Amino acid sequence: QVQLVESGGGLVQAGGSLRLSCAASGRTSSTYAMGWFRQAPGKDREFVAAISSGRFTYYADSVKGRFTISRDNAKNTVWLQMNSLEPDDTAVYYCAAAPSIATLTTGAYWGQGTQVTVSS
Repeated sequence: QVQLVESGGGLVQAGGSLRLSCAASGRTSSTYAMGWFRQAPGKDREFVAAISSGRFTYYADSVKGRFTISRDNAKNTVWLQMNSLEPDDTAVYYCAAAPSIATLTTGAYWGQGTQVTVSS
């Protein structure tokens, strides 16, 4: 079992920044791939960013150049630095952990989510 706790969401104006954190605990969490997903009202959950245990990173096209995912394996923590936020980034952001990048969407552990609201 892996437990995930997100923090850092909030209300920010367009163009602003937020940094989300996800603290992981449980066996093998430091070796897992980690990712961020988001779900806006009335929409399906979508991929945002992911990072492998070896720190290879992957991003959705919509956030490339604006968001940065990073991790500290010793602290079992992953971050999502979000810059140049847009109203379309408004969503509940979820942290996910899985044995590999490929299984993040199908075999992941999930956090409870943190709300990000970007005002125009």
